[in-house]
Amino acid sequence: MKSRLNLRTIVSAIALSALAACATQEQVIGTVPVSQIVDGYGLVEDGEYVLPPIPPEFLPPINQRAFVAYNGPEEAGTIVVDPHAKFVYLVEEDSMAYRYAIAVGRQGARMSRPSTIRLKREWPSWTPTQNMLRTQPEVYGPFAKGIEGGLASPLGSRALYLYQGGRDTHFRIHGTNDLASIGNSGSAGCIRMFNHDIIDLYDRVPNGTRVVVRTKAQSIELEGEELANRGVILPPNIVDPELVYGPDDEIEDDSDDA
Repeated sequence: MKSRLNLRTIVSAIALSALAACATQEQVIGTVPVSQIVDGYGLVEDGEYVLPPIPPEFLPPINQRAFVAYNGPEEAGTIVVDPHAKFVYLVEEDSMAYRYAIAVGRQGARMSRPSTIRLKREWPSWTPTQNMLRTQPEVYGPFAKGIEGGLASPLGSRALYLYQGGRDTHFRIHGTNDLASIGNSGSAGCIRMFNHDIIDLYDRVPNGTRVVVRTKAQSIELEGEELANRGVILPPNIVDPELVYGPDDEIEDDSDDA
């Protein structure tokens, strides 16, 4: 005898199918499905702050931190900034190095002389310098009173402050929330890294670490012509100050470049 499907049976079958689909639906953290999280760039709980996973579209292999063979002349313990190929290297023993992708802003593009890390800060506050306010008022003017440390700070999760002798150069290696800028040049800022990457580098380098900057000729020699011209120049990233301050917040002043 053939079985007969009544309405209740059909509705029950549809409901069970829906439940099964829900049970197999992939979990999403932030905006990234769990299966697409790139190793080393997942959810990070850092004190009172939580960094979401970095979407994979910003993480082609060249933008992922890596432990690589190093062909430069610098000794172990040196940070090497290549503003042309958009890399920072931390040189290790046995001709190896940790390599991180960076973005290079207008301030960072002026770096040329060796410097030394004299100050390290976690979740640092930021205030534009007078030069930044004068040269790019449309970018920095709304934030003249500064931004306190946290997820909204342009210095991101960590900052390394570079000095020459006892003088602050106002150059920084720091985190960023502008994910699309990594691998490119910008009209503002210093040397920017994914927040996940600057946390990794920050934990590896002490105060007193030497920082050197490659010339374009050195970059071409060591990275090749194509990589030494990596990236594009991005327009200014204009941020609505109400997204940072709200209507009534007053931020304590503290002078730093971004």
